[in-house]
Amino acid sequence: MLSAIICFAVLVASPGLIGAGAAPTPESVTIANLRARVKHVFVIYQENHTFDNYFGTFPGADNLATAQAQRHGYRQWDPIGKRWVTPFRITDPDTAGASNARAVVEAKMDGGKMDRFVAAQEQKSLKDYAPADARRVGLITMSHYDCDTIPYLWKYAHAFALYDHVFQGMTGPSTPGNIEIIAAQSGQSQAARFPNDRNGGVPGVPGDPIYGDIEPAFGPYEPGKHPKKLQIDQAYATLMLLLGGTSDAAATRDAHGVRADLHTVVRSGRAAIPWGWYQEGYNGPRAAPSVGYESHHNAPQYFGYLRENGVFWNHEHNVRELLAQLRDGSLPNRGVFYIKGSSHNEFGWKPVDRDPLVQKYTLGDDDHPGVGDADHEVGEAFVATFVNAIAHSRYWHDSAIIITWDDAGGYYDHVPPPSFERCSDGKPCGDGPRIPLILISPYARTGAVVHDLGDTSSVVKFAESVFGLPPLASLPDEKPYLPQGPRDGNPALTNLLGGFDPRRLAGTRPPIPAAAAEIPERIVNTIPTPMNCSAIGVTPVRLPTSEAPPAGFFPRTSRFVP
Repeated sequence: MLSAIICFAVLVASPGLIGAGAAPTPESVTIANLRARVKHVFVIYQENHTFDNYFGTFPGADNLATAQAQRHGYRQWDPIGKRWVTPFRITDPDTAGASNARAVVEAKMDGGKMDRFVAAQEQKSLKDYAPADARRVGLITMSHYDCDTIPYLWKYAHAFALYDHVFQGMTGPSTPGNIEIIAAQSGQSQAARFPNDRNGGVPGVPGDPIYGDIEPAFGPYEPGKHPKKLQIDQAYATLMLLLGGTSDAAATRDAHGVRADLHTVVRSGRAAIPWGWYQEGYNGPRAAPSVGYESHHNAPQYFGYLRENGVFWNHEHNVRELLAQLRDGSLPNRGVFYIKGSSHNEFGWKPVDRDPLVQKYTLGDDDHPGVGDADHEVGEAFVATFVNAIAHSRYWHDSAIIITWDDAGGYYDHVPPPSFERCSDGKPCGDGPRIPLILISPYARTGAVVHDLGDTSSVVKFAESVFGLPPLASLPDEKPYLPQGPRDGNPALTNLLGGFDPRRLAGTRPPIPAAAAEIPERIVNTIPTPMNCSAIGVTPVRLPTSEAPPAGFFPRTSRFVP
């Protein structure tokens, strides 16, 4: 396991800036060139998969064929089936969904042994299912896909840069992960600063840090689903606060907890940097959202100062607006743009499986597993639709596209996560299981597997590097409570620069053409896709054991439990 104690040093100055009279370092030169080249950062943020589940046989990665994998849960006991199980390959994109609850995932990881994914899941599933179905859900945790089922993602990883040591910021489900990607924490500084807001570690109780999927204190919510229980107002710094620059002066409502942060950013004199949160199902501040809109995936919606002030909330849009802006070239000349799907896609894609349960309930494109959520081929089509739109646009030449996932979805991954400070439940506040991250850019390395240690906060660190922003950890409302707070000041965590080719950034090597990222629209909109491993020129690694599913395996349960 990685060291349990990682030095947390706060970077007060903007990362990578060259001090007066100081000799430039290779990293400072790379950052200077990055700022000269990259102006548009797009973050496509999908749901619930581990690295091993999607890239467990990707060549050159820390994959399931490694000696490390053999030492960390490669062989797991199936208590219901009374047999040993090893990782196996599946091709069905419509599966049951495993539990990603914090306590269950911690039990699965078993203190870093990573050896109780099947057993802990079966124990959890027996509360809802008969033994045969509980076993199906338990077994699905050990499944993995390859480029015959998700070829677009493998194509991007093969042509650009794939990171194989990036971890979920907080062990738990979607909400903490979605908040981490804009705040580099999930409420630790609020818990330290305001003891009355502290969550004592009891599941399902509002408070900080956020451990579970309690809906935000602010609407909108999916039609007919106004929640009875709401999370408390989140009151700590976010990337949006940094990007606001001098426009933060207009954020006068619900600013408790961040007043000093807002004042510091306004006083810096930096002009606002445009941003947008584009979520499928969101239909504007005055209209009801569409069916499938997931309010607990909309990170800014948890923060009163972001939700209650138009200077911030006016940056919320439906994903179709981004497609239109990419087509007509009306995006601002720089900025950060988040892209989030839905559990009920609005693009007309349908799963190929004619199972009535699948056709009725598996209509999402946000990649969240489980009947009632997404088909993974549809989820991949969603990603490819936006990568294509960027590649076809005038923004390709100055873009960086990050594709990553909010949490591990309860699936097995063999790499034990690093352990940061303790949370109120006695477990680490970070990190959670390993997740995939792909970097697509004209200035990326080609065919690179990047081993740099990172987590969800690395996306925040990258945006700060591109736009010359100070770390959230250096702001006055956050800094006194470290390390209970944002991890974007932690030098142990990558800012994603390792995925860039310094020569391309310096202009001494040609950038990657847009064609390398493009997939013909007719293919993207064909489900199942006609692409496969052979078509993209990638051969998955062979595992030392059979990749056939265990006897009795079926990817879905016999009945649907919402």
